[in-house]
Amino acid sequence: MFLRLFRIGFALIVLAALGVGALGIYGYNAFERAGPLEQDKTLVIARGTGVAGIAQQLRDEGVLREPLVFRAGVELLGRSRDLRAGEYAFPAAISQRGIVDLLSSGKTVMRRVTIPEGLTSQEILALVNGVDGLVGEAKDVPPEGSLLPETYHFSYGDDRAALVGRMQADMRAMVTELWENRAEDLPLNTPEEAVVLASIIEKETGVAAERDVVASVFVNRLRQGMKLQSDPTVVFALTEGKAPLGRALTRKDWQVDHPYNTYRIEALPPGPIANPGRAAVEAALNPAETKFIFFVADGSGGHAFAETLKQHNRNVARWRKIKADSE
Repeated sequence: MFLRLFRIGFALIVLAALGVGALGIYGYNAFERAGPLEQDKTLVIARGTGVAGIAQQLRDEGVLREPLVFRAGVELLGRSRDLRAGEYAFPAAISQRGIVDLLSSGKTVMRRVTIPEGLTSQEILALVNGVDGLVGEAKDVPPEGSLLPETYHFSYGDDRAALVGRMQADMRAMVTELWENRAEDLPLNTPEEAVVLASIIEKETGVAAERDVVASVFVNRLRQGMKLQSDPTVVFALTEGKAPLGRALTRKDWQVDHPYNTYRIEALPPGPIANPGRAAVEAALNPAETKFIFFVADGSGGHAFAETLKQHNRNVARWRKIKADSE
């Protein structure tokens, strides 16, 4: 009787061991083989989601079939504390081991936002606050000219105010770098004045090839003690950068009593009128060598430049005819 019971017990132990072994082989194969995901998919793993929650989310999204196998694999590998929240791009057919490696790598999807040159700080703040994937709110409007227009990369869940801080730090670093390599004998006493001039250049022209020529006009005027007479500074005087003017300037506008109106003051305005990009700052600090002191639109998106008032008046007459013919 004892021998019979021993044999039965031994057989049960063997069967159990075989069962455990078979289950282990199945689990290992399930953990290593290609998964069911048919196409690449981007998902957000929320902060605070545990292994069980991640497994169920990935099951619901069709990234894996066996949540229990995933959970067991994570625990056996000792990786439960390595899985990080964030937005991840899961490639098609990714295995469960591949999922663990991806979520442990921290290689989240990199998003990006492009800040165009020439926006005011108010406009940039509105743009940043509308970007999907960022959190929080950027409330405090930074000083005009303190934000560097550029393409910025970020991860899902990054803070909006922190992104604005990056823009400020990048602007400071860029201006410091370019100031050290400025042309000699410029009528600019500080890096801050360079940003003021660059902001005017940025608003005056969208043609990259003529930025340094526009810069030369304003530098020549500053050297001669002439008024800059820049229309964008008048627009800023009227709006203070809070919103577009929405109409053409009038002669009455040119007479507005405001420290930013360069038709009245005989120097740079007290601060920037927008946030200039790197190219505009480079132009302000390394203008072309010309004798131009006038410019006007030429009808093609650029400007016609002149050294004398007589030449300028001809260019103005030509521009007025172009406008009249197009109306």
